[in-house]
Amino acid sequence: MKKQASLLLVLLFSAIILLAGCGSSESANKSGSADEDTFKVGLEAGYAPFNWTQNDDSNGAVKIEGTGEYAGGYDVEIAKKIADGLGRKLVIVKTEWDGLVPSLTSGKIDAIVAGMSPTAERKKTIDFSDNYYSSQLVMVVKKGSKFEGATSIADFKGAKITAQLNTFHYSVIDQINGVSKQTAMDNFPAMRVALESGIIDGYVSERPEGISASSANEHFVMVEFEDGFKTSPEDTNTAVGLEKGSELTEKINEVLSGISDEERTELMDAAIQNQPAAQ
Repeated sequence: MKKQASLLLVLLFSAIILLAGCGSSESANKSGSADEDTFKVGLEAGYAPFNWTQNDDSNGAVKIEGTGEYAGGYDVEIAKKIADGLGRKLVIVKTEWDGLVPSLTSGKIDAIVAGMSPTAERKKTIDFSDNYYSSQLVMVVKKGSKFEGATSIADFKGAKITAQLNTFHYSVIDQINGVSKQTAMDNFPAMRVALESGIIDGYVSERPEGISASSANEHFVMVEFEDGFKTSPEDTNTAVGLEKGSELTEKINEVLSGISDEERTELMDAAIQNQPAAQ
């Protein structure tokens, strides 16, 4: 009887510890990282001028966790301001695009600051802050090609066009009548290589990336449309991705409200100017 009573007490005590641990974990997830001194941000570090990878800390770049590389760009500058406002140290976690939301929901990162649009589909899984940038869709093509002078998406009939995987950029290609829609690609560096080699005739992007691409490669040109893609504000806006019910959302919105439109433009202009030539 004593042995059974002792066993019951041990099991009861273990259950109490387990439940307490679960409660602490849930609380930590709602408020962000379990380490309240850091602000872990996930981004690709491959979508200039929003974010990129470089070899040093020039122009305010931040070291990427677990590597000898650094991340720079518009998203990084926004993340730095948020981290300062939260009173935390910024930690950059380089993550593939498809891995960003899973990393957030599993607690590996506190936020996504990666040029992500707050679409209705994504809002089913995660929350978003207020917008921190708005843009418009463009096409990036080779200079001297027959598509360089395009003014309408209709001019791309028969063209081999692609965009990044799991983005609304790829879905809007269907608005082009007679287009040769190519397989979606994982990232923008891959699309630039495909364009350079002639595998594709163009790729859908946003204006800052289009400026970035044409600045980095003299063989590329950005096409802006008079008659362009039909989009919604949620598609062309950019916001911080956060876990459902995160206690950080209100605090981050307070920080973002303190960044003027003029300062946001200055940050983007600087990012375009400072991006590495290869990106």
